[in-house]
Amino acid sequence: MTTPRAISPGEEPENRPLSISPEKAFYILVKAREFDAKVAPADSDGGSNPADDLNVEVLEDRSDDPTAEELMTALESLNEDEQLDLIALVWIGRGDFTLDEWPQARRQAEEMTHKHIPQYLVQTPLVSDYLDEGLAQVGYSLEEYEINRL
Repeated sequence: MTTPRAISPGEEPENRPLSISPEKAFYILVKAREFDAKVAPADSDGGSNPADDLNVEVLEDRSDDPTAEELMTALESLNEDEQLDLIALVWIGRGDFTLDEWPQARRQAEEMTHKHIPQYLVQTPLVSDYLDEGLAQVGYSLEEYEINRL
């Protein structure tokens, strides 16, 4: 695997060094954002009218909410290289490593293979922000991806 570097806007995707596809990475990023947005339930009886409360209950973390399960399923469906890429991207986005230190980030991520990587990622606070920043440093933008998908 080659070392990631900043990608110029016109550069072809095949020159990007990630094992994980942008589609998978952005799907996980969006699911992680949904998960990160969850808050503890404020009212346990749930008797309010959604029209009156602007349907804010959707942001509450309830046991029957599929958001966490969808994120975990997406992470568990990745192969080991894709999971390691995500960890390295999160660490780069968080500032633990620079993009030039990609090989070191991947090596350190490989040391985690005995651990449950999806659980580690789900339990990382602000994982969606760090993944977004890591992907941006490699040259991928969620906004550009969504525009090009349309």
